[in-house]
Amino acid sequence: MRARYSAALITAYGIGAAELVVIVVLLGRSDAPDAHSLVTVRNALAMILMLLAGLAIAAVFTTKFVMPSLRWFCRGEEPTPAQRHNALEITSRQTKVHVSMWVCAGTVFFFANVHSGGRNLALIVLAVIFGGAAMLCMGTLITDAILRPMIIASMTANPPSRRSPGVMERLVVTWALCTAIPVSAVIAIMVDRYLLWVIHSDTPIGGPILILGVTAIIAGVSGTVLVSRTVSVPVREVGLAMAEVERGHTDVSVSVHDSSEIGRLQMGFNRMAAEVAERERLRDLFGRHVGHDVASRAIEQEEMLGGDVRTVAVLFIDLAGSTAFAATRPPDEVAALLNDFFRIVVTAVDEHHGLINKFGGDAALAIFGAPLAIDDPAGAALATARELRSALRELRSVDFGIGVSYGSVFAGNIGAEERYEYTVIGDPVNEAARLTERAKDRPARILAAEQVLVNASDSEAKQWRSRGRTVLRGRTRRTIYAEPIKTP
Repeated sequence: MRARYSAALITAYGIGAAELVVIVVLLGRSDAPDAHSLVTVRNALAMILMLLAGLAIAAVFTTKFVMPSLRWFCRGEEPTPAQRHNALEITSRQTKVHVSMWVCAGTVFFFANVHSGGRNLALIVLAVIFGGAAMLCMGTLITDAILRPMIIASMTANPPSRRSPGVMERLVVTWALCTAIPVSAVIAIMVDRYLLWVIHSDTPIGGPILILGVTAIIAGVSGTVLVSRTVSVPVREVGLAMAEVERGHTDVSVSVHDSSEIGRLQMGFNRMAAEVAERERLRDLFGRHVGHDVASRAIEQEEMLGGDVRTVAVLFIDLAGSTAFAATRPPDEVAALLNDFFRIVVTAVDEHHGLINKFGGDAALAIFGAPLAIDDPAGAALATARELRSALRELRSVDFGIGVSYGSVFAGNIGAEERYEYTVIGDPVNEAARLTERAKDRPARILAAEQVLVNASDSEAKQWRSRGRTVLRGRTRRTIYAEPIKTP
């Protein structure tokens, strides 16, 4: 990068200086007594010395300010605050050095030719003004294009608070380099030729105008490409990152190129993506706590307190012997067992489109048909119970019981305005809990109320058989219960 940067600047400055010398020489040609006073050995030597001095100053500038920044960038190191500051100040320091060099060179040539006449002195002043401005614009564009990756890296961790030149400023610089300066020079040549201020009447101006025109075309293409890339590349990066967010990938960010409006756009996108990621994380956590269906319903409908009466199937499952297990085992082992138990329960309930409504110690309450309606809630609850019976056999340390009921419940948010939760209330919930107590003493470890079988699909109901009737604790009427036909 250092070689490319140095080569680009030297090439641009060399071509610009050669172009300027040719134009001045052509405009200084005339048959007047002082027409050739600028084309002298002394001026040629002065020009060579100035070029060598410029190269030396450029080398010192590169070694002192550019190389330290390129060193950490090429090594992939994190810049220190001083290195970051140096990288961000390269363009402004280069501008100061550039202006100083042209002022010094112009001053030397002015006093070296102070006796050559007012026309030649005026030509030197105009050449320094136009040439210096053109080279300043070109140097700024080259530096911005070549050193941009390093400048971006220096701003990634700590974007500068000071606003850098934006799109409008860059376009103005490009316009000045590619249009304003060469066109102004052409106009100045033609007006001066007409008024005979600096250029002699017999001086041909076709060559200088042709050179300025060709230069304007070449510089116009180069400058436009450089400036367009400083806008199109970051905008394209933001567009691609937005597409990733749209696809659900919120862990994306873009590099901040500068502190202009483009940089503010990039920083704004990064803040937006971070906020979206945070919201998605909270939504995921919310869903894990209350169930994703409940979370989605709450976010979409913004429900407060209240609910409605729904017909659902209720599945209650409770571990047997967990109290004795907890009394004889370390707490972390108990927690690991409960996590394994609930993992199996959640997987089975989710597969049948149910909702885990509550975890209570070593028990879980699942509902089918709320908050989202499903085609066969009774059949889904029965199928889940049979699947859980097989899956939970791997937990040999404890036993369990499962109760399934069906009927109308209140399903909605219960609590206060400041804190509430989604829950179901009704006789089927109590019936399922009581059936669970009885199921712990049954071989199949599952009991389902007859009402569940009546409302289940035929294919699922055929997997069950009525086993009797009983009055459950806390109830007055008899409950007809059933068990799976196949008992492991």
